Amino acid sequence: MRIRALIVRILRQFWHDKRTLALMIVAPMFVLLLMSLVFNGETYKPDIAVVQAPDALAKKLEQLDAHVYRYSPEEAESALAEGRIDAVVRLNGAVPEVKLEGSDPSANKAVLLVLQEAFQQAVPAGVVRPVVTYLHGSASMASFDYFGPVLIGFFVFFFVFLIAGVAFLRERTGGTLERLLASPLRRWEIVAGYLAGFGLFTAIQSALIAWFAIGALGMMMNGSFGLVLAFALLLALVALSLGTLLSAFASNEFQMIQFIPLVIVPQVFFSGLFNMETMADWLRWLGRCMPLFYGADALREIMVRGGGWPDVAFDAYMLAGFAAVFIALNIFALKKHRSI
Repeated sequence: MRIRALIVRILRQFWHDKRTLALMIVAPMFVLLLMSLVFNGETYKPDIAVVQAPDALAKKLEQLDAHVYRYSPEEAESALAEGRIDAVVRLNGAVPEVKLEGSDPSANKAVLLVLQEAFQQAVPAGVVRPVVTYLHGSASMASFDYFGPVLIGFFVFFFVFLIAGVAFLRERTGGTLERLLASPLRRWEIVAGYLAGFGLFTAIQSALIAWFAIGALGMMMNGSFGLVLAFALLLALVALSLGTLLSAFASNEFQMIQFIPLVIVPQVFFSGLFNMETMADWLRWLGRCMPLFYGADALREIMVRGGGWPDVAFDAYMLAGFAAVFIALNIFALKKHRSI
């Protein structure tokens, strides 16, 4: 009887906590739906430019489902530098030359597999082995070098979001926020103070994560460490403002953690860990609505491709925009507790 009473009490507790009940059912199905959409995409088809190459080779590449572009040498180099194609193929006499964009090991592998089959069937027998060069990276580039920048952005975003949200929630449930609201401080001053206070520790955390990945683990670093640090801090600011915003809608730490499947997990799928070129168009646009997409894109551009400020400026503006929107919503959300 006592065990039954305990079971009944727990069931009633879940029944009255509608949000927990809904998340237990909806969140797993939501994540599984995202996984099915991401992993059931099309097979990656490489983008290859042919320059002064036989028509038979270009036609064979098209038959192998590659996207083939016929460019002049100058157009091909420009497209490769801008990341619009994966490789340039040309014949230097009887010697095939392949220049890979090189920043994505999986794309490199897809290009080389297609070219190997195409050369075997379309180029006369006896042709020598292709000479392969890389615009970015090298043949020894590991997958960790490609995925590493995304992981830096993810860990910065995830831990700052979680820690900031829980810390701000404790400020509210402990009565500290209520006392501040009763003071002459304005809402924007309270938000600015909290963001600056939490921001100091998140800045240190972000810097340590970036340093450890690059300095200790030897992750590929072709650009400016200062830019990497700047984007880690921008991501931390977005996560900080988002975490404090969502904490206003949680009553305890468990409810704060419940936001992870809805806020963090979807961003993982669109951060660059999975090739977005194989996804449906509407899924790609969905990914562009998520802060981690821009942070990871900028970090990869800097660390793998050696990009500078002009290459990542748009990503910086987007992250700053997200932060500004979340900060404004934080100020508005304080009205839920008390108007000043």
